[in-house]
Amino acid sequence: MTSWHLAPEAFDTAAATSLRRDYYDEVASRYWQRPATSQEIDEGLTNDGVELLTPPTGQFVVGRYDGEAAACGGVLMLDAECAELTRVYLRPAFRGKQGAGLMLEVLEHEARLLGASRMVLNTRLDLIEARSLYVRNGYREIPAYCTGPYVEICYGKDLGQAD
Repeated sequence: MTSWHLAPEAFDTAAATSLRRDYYDEVASRYWQRPATSQEIDEGLTNDGVELLTPPTGQFVVGRYDGEAAACGGVLMLDAECAELTRVYLRPAFRGKQGAGLMLEVLEHEARLLGASRMVLNTRLDLIEARSLYVRNGYREIPAYCTGPYVEICYGKDLGQAD
């Protein structure tokens, strides 16, 4: 029987680093409508703030499917009660295996442990699969809470109390 195991993990482990590179490669390549180069991926990951995805400011999670690094995501505390969902990614070979929904559940749990009662996120309009995932899991469109070149739509969800 195949199964998922999702747990907090340091952002700089070999598995986490590989997943973060694949995440950036996919979102950048889709945005530029061409494959991203290794140099562009390196530049995109440089000073990207990932070090904040450690308690008490955040958390990074890696998902493994039958032991293989397959998914990642993070939460970043924006203030004492609101966390931002970030870097949610499933490698293509593992999509359609319920990992994305499980990742959101784990990230929401981790956000609650950090004190969050609300989760927000921003994404691009072309990331249709991600937008569908968020809506399926109770996220609703909200007014923009931040600005940036890739912020095209924002979503939010009340998390309630810690588990």
